[in-house]
Amino acid sequence: MIKLDRYDLLILKTLAEQGRITKSELARIVCLSVSPTWERVKRLETLGLISGYRAVIDWGKAFPGCQVIVQISLDRHTAYDMQRFERRVAELPEIVQCYATGGGVDYFMHVRARDIDHYQRFIDGLLEENIGIDRYFTYIVTKMIKTGPGLPAEVPEAVAR
Repeated sequence: MIKLDRYDLLILKTLAEQGRITKSELARIVCLSVSPTWERVKRLETLGLISGYRAVIDWGKAFPGCQVIVQISLDRHTAYDMQRFERRVAELPEIVQCYATGGGVDYFMHVRARDIDHYQRFIDGLLEENIGIDRYFTYIVTKMIKTGPGLPAEVPEAVAR
């Protein structure tokens, strides 16, 4: 486990919420000078805690469409079958996120499609590829309630505020 102090945690929290923040503003928020703050950021990157920076895009404003949550169970649960499924899913641009889960369902996928017909053609294509899908259930997203970086429960309350 990587040891993190309150400065590291506050840096991570701030960058998760404001990836474009300037070095000086980040330093002001964490109450350190710019140089030590930036050294900490570089250390957190080297440790792999910060794996990248990206913009949060509201694709729905530029390309209206539908979002679908798909619950998937595989027909076999060998390492080979799961890896084959995961490799294929990683290649598909329609899949925004995919989570492997325990407890009776193997995967949940977040799919973005132009419309329901596009989604149906997409899922039919996956089934035709024979990548091990036993059954799937489709849930159409009707409203996005919350999206954001989130914080792990272990973050001390003083940092989480």
